[in-house]
Amino acid sequence: MLHMVFFEPKIPGNSGAAIRLAACTGAMLHLVEPLAFDMDDAKLRRAGLDYHDLAHVRVHPNLEEALEQIPGRIWAFTGHATRWHTEVEYRDGDGLLFGPEPTGLPEEVMAHPRVEDRIRIPMREGIRSLNLANSASIGLYEAWRQLGFPDGV
Repeated sequence: MLHMVFFEPKIPGNSGAAIRLAACTGAMLHLVEPLAFDMDDAKLRRAGLDYHDLAHVRVHPNLEEALEQIPGRIWAFTGHATRWHTEVEYRDGDGLLFGPEPTGLPEEVMAHPRVEDRIRIPMREGIRSLNLANSASIGLYEAWRQLGFPDGV
């Protein structure tokens, strides 16, 4: 199983979309508090549609607890890296770590000893960032593709 980690997410619609993404791929979504929304938020529910019951989602009080639940390596997605997400050879159990909107991952999180490396999704020069849910989709689908889309049809 692959893992997505949203560190202190701010926008409920992005986390809702990630819930739907988790349901569609079989990945586990880890949300690290503090969350800037309630898990019953209407925008979160609307973005996740009726996938909430089909997704694996855990809310953690801190990053340490979230990382304890991930058996594989941790890949920090950031615009401040040179290695592309497609250059990684993902393994079952790996975690893809994403930062909050609009700031991204703080330096101290990216420097965590569990973080294997910092990686980026290529974009045109001068563009600040992709949407969080879109970034998670790009990263997760690349990792899932490399694993052969287990349980995918």
